Amino acid sequence: MTIRTEVGVRLPACLPVPAMAEAARFAENLGFAQIWIPDSQLLWRDAFMVAGACIASTSKISVGTAVTNVVTRHPSVVASAARTVAEQAPGRFLLGLGTGDSSVEPVGLRASSQRELRRGIAMIRALSGGHSYDFGEVSGRLREPTSFPVVVAASGPKNLRFAGTEADGAIVLSGVSSRALTDSVNLVTEGARAAGRTPIPIAASAFCRITDDIEKDARSLKPIIAHIAQRGGARSLTLADINIRVPERIDGVYPDLIHAEDWTAAVDRCGEWISDRDAVNYAREFCLFGTADEVRAGIARAADAGATRVLLQHVGSYELPYEMMESFAESCMS
Repeated sequence: MTIRTEVGVRLPACLPVPAMAEAARFAENLGFAQIWIPDSQLLWRDAFMVAGACIASTSKISVGTAVTNVVTRHPSVVASAARTVAEQAPGRFLLGLGTGDSSVEPVGLRASSQRELRRGIAMIRALSGGHSYDFGEVSGRLREPTSFPVVVAASGPKNLRFAGTEADGAIVLSGVSSRALTDSVNLVTEGARAAGRTPIPIAASAFCRITDDIEKDARSLKPIIAHIAQRGGARSLTLADINIRVPERIDGVYPDLIHAEDWTAAVDRCGEWISDRDAVNYAREFCLFGTADEVRAGIARAADAGATRVLLQHVGSYELPYEMMESFAESCMS
């Protein structure tokens, strides 16, 4: 079965810059189309410095932030940082933006509103396009600007439509569930049509693991399921026949469920609310977990739902996904 979508991979900047550059070369040599670097200042190295090193150490793979924000970074700072990376290799950098989450909450700030994100995108576009921007009573511009696409990560209906209206691409956080992804793609497309724009590239972000023992390996997804339930995603979980109630706060996990430093302990803790059956159901409905044939079939379903890209994630935040990249490339890309 031939994969019909571009496949990218998430590389958390959990190691020093030279090691991140080496991982980027590894991904490029395996044939991945993009690498995506998340931006959370207390968890990892600086996303833009790592992106620049990855661009400099490779020759063709695209490099994006997935995602940065306009709260901890002023939009003018984002524009300058993105310009700095993009000018190293025109056409290979993608600026991924979102509301902030793991960047803003650990330092006591709130995620950006849609209005603030729209304003931030407008400012970034104006400055990177060589135009002046009015900052209240003063006006400024960016010297020697460089263009790059702006990609927005979204999950809820309003933000999905917003991505279609404002962005050059979208990262949808519905996994590869045919039902959820189809709805998400339709909302992005509706936003683009309402703005009189052509459809934009859409990446489906999904956790991935090539495995012959999904019952064993799906257990690692329990903290992710708990996090979704905490953030108002209980309704979407019913697509996988998961009906759970999780406390708003779960003690004993640092810094949070998605980025737990002790993942094994987080899995055990979340097992109080999430069964092994729930984990398997989530893996089969939303993730690319299973044999190579099952994973390829999942990607095909994502393409049928309208995704033009797939963004692979591994479970965990503090090691690089070498095993996942290699097993995926050998079994699904050869």
